Amino acid sequence: MDDLGFKKIDLSDENSEENKKTTVKNEKNTTVKKGSIKSILLNKFILIPVILLVVLALVGAFVGTKSLVIVKDVKKVQSQAKIAADAAKKQNVVLAKTELVKMQAQLTALKKDLSSLTFLSFVPYIKDAQKLSDAGIHGVKAAIITADSVIPYADVLGLKGEKSFVMGSAEDRIRLAVKTMGKVVPKIDDIEKELILAKTDVDSINVSRYPNFLFFKKIKDQITQVKNLVDNAAAAVDEGKPLIKVLPVLLGEKESKKYMVLFQNDNELRPTGGFLTYYTLFRVEEGVIKIDRASDIYKLDDSIPSHPPAPEIIKKYLPKVYSFYIRDSNLSPDFASSMKTFNDLYKKSSDKQNIDGIIALDTKFLVRIIDILGEVQADGQTFTAKTDPRCNCPQVVYQLELNTTKPVGFIRENRKAIVGDLLLAIMQKSLKSSPKLYWGKLFQEALTGSAEKHVLFYMFSDDAQKGIESLNWGGRIKNFEGDYLHINDANFAGAKSNMYIKTAVKVEYDVSGAGEVTKTLTIDYKNPQEHSDCNLERGGLCLNATLRTLQRVYVPQGSLLSSSRGSEVKVETKKDLGKTYFESFFTVKPLGKSQITYKYTLPFKVKSGSPLPVLIQKQPGTTGIMYEIWVNGKKVDSFDLATDKELSLKVF
Repeated sequence: MDDLGFKKIDLSDENSEENKKTTVKNEKNTTVKKGSIKSILLNKFILIPVILLVVLALVGAFVGTKSLVIVKDVKKVQSQAKIAADAAKKQNVVLAKTELVKMQAQLTALKKDLSSLTFLSFVPYIKDAQKLSDAGIHGVKAAIITADSVIPYADVLGLKGEKSFVMGSAEDRIRLAVKTMGKVVPKIDDIEKELILAKTDVDSINVSRYPNFLFFKKIKDQITQVKNLVDNAAAAVDEGKPLIKVLPVLLGEKESKKYMVLFQNDNELRPTGGFLTYYTLFRVEEGVIKIDRASDIYKLDDSIPSHPPAPEIIKKYLPKVYSFYIRDSNLSPDFASSMKTFNDLYKKSSDKQNIDGIIALDTKFLVRIIDILGEVQADGQTFTAKTDPRCNCPQVVYQLELNTTKPVGFIRENRKAIVGDLLLAIMQKSLKSSPKLYWGKLFQEALTGSAEKHVLFYMFSDDAQKGIESLNWGGRIKNFEGDYLHINDANFAGAKSNMYIKTAVKVEYDVSGAGEVTKTLTIDYKNPQEHSDCNLERGGLCLNATLRTLQRVYVPQGSLLSSSRGSEVKVETKKDLGKTYFESFFTVKPLGKSQITYKYTLPFKVKSGSPLPVLIQKQPGTTGIMYEIWVNGKKVDSFDLATDKELSLKVF
């Protein structure tokens, strides 16, 4: 084949072995090269996660460390808030302001530490914490401004101040305080501004993102409480601002104002708190009160030349009363509505005077004030709040009834003048004392009495009345989205037996799967006291007799009554004040008891998963009425209805 020019191919074993070695060598070289690239890539893939883990570990350590610091900050703020609240409860406004300033510094420190986690603000919970700290700072600032506004008057209000008004008598101090009040009233705008900022912060927090388990539920509940607190505070300041701004005017800063005080005897309960028994006209000049006139309500009725016919409700339930007297004019459960009726009749009186408003107070408020003062001397008599065994009631109540209702063998002119003498004596003892002795307690009791509807206000100034109603001091029947309940009793000729009546209310909700709500309302009345000697010829003091009660139960408009028990007349369904009400009548004898029950269906259904909002409004003049709330056979709440109460019931 060589001859033809072809090279012979060597296929021997030796050459084959050599070729193999060469091939292997080349392959090895190729493998090593490729292996180096893979190694580099492999190292990178390992390195990146490692770096990330290290970074995350560092971030975690940083966040963990900061979290511990933040937790300590929060605990400090909570502790300081309690200290400030305790100072406020002790009515020491100066100390409260000092503690609030400390709290402000701690909140600022908390905000600073939270700001170090700004890079995590995309996490909702971190952002919520920052919003809460901001809201806290604004809220505390509003509280500090409030304290600064009150401190100049701390001495006058008995709030343990530094005696800003130390010169002169108590009346001089009050005058000076009222004269300077106009300078600090504008601060209400600054307070409102801070509260609005706090409200904006907390309202941006979505509490629904917090689960209802473990520590999340506690956090959710706390945030909800804060939101409600801030929202209510902002609303109260917004609505109460008109009253605060006109307060110097109402206190006679530049010109005197005249008011009527109506004394409501809650031992003879009527719709707005008690039978109208006595009235006083007084002037307020630069905060100082001067009594112009004090008289029996019957004398005021005598000064009205002609009375209109009695309304049907009186004709039906109040025996032998055929005319509409001013003493019976508080028939509406809504205090403002009753006072409009009262004022319409008062305008017909020959004794009428121009007044700027009406203030009503009851026996329980009078007893509490005397309890603070210890004892009061009036008309040669001593009055105390101690229990008198002759009636098993406060001595002041027995003494007043002895003076005003006990039959005597002679004509007693202005038999209830003693009430005016007592009110004047209380005022004089309060003013002549050192502010530190009584003023703080009296001021606090005035606030408590107003909140519990033992003191009610009806001002003729629209701005003042709007502010009064924002504080719930006006005895109004409120509009409410949800379930509503107001039980209103009127004692029509049952002596003073409400002094002894014990009342208990059971509210039962039966909610179907479709959300239909059926309510059963059971009201128990018990009179544990013996019958009084009501024989007029023997001159007995008739305090306890058979109670004759007109009852009206106000419920959401459109509610349907399905059954009732206990009424001595047929229960009627009527409408008033934007509500439906059930009208009934029953009696309770001394040492006896009565029970009345209503079963009705609400005019709306509850959506699945939604709570049922409830408002229970208290009748003025009442105390110690125990409520039990049951849902689908289970007791969920119980309380003494001291003030109006809102509930949010879980019905599913």
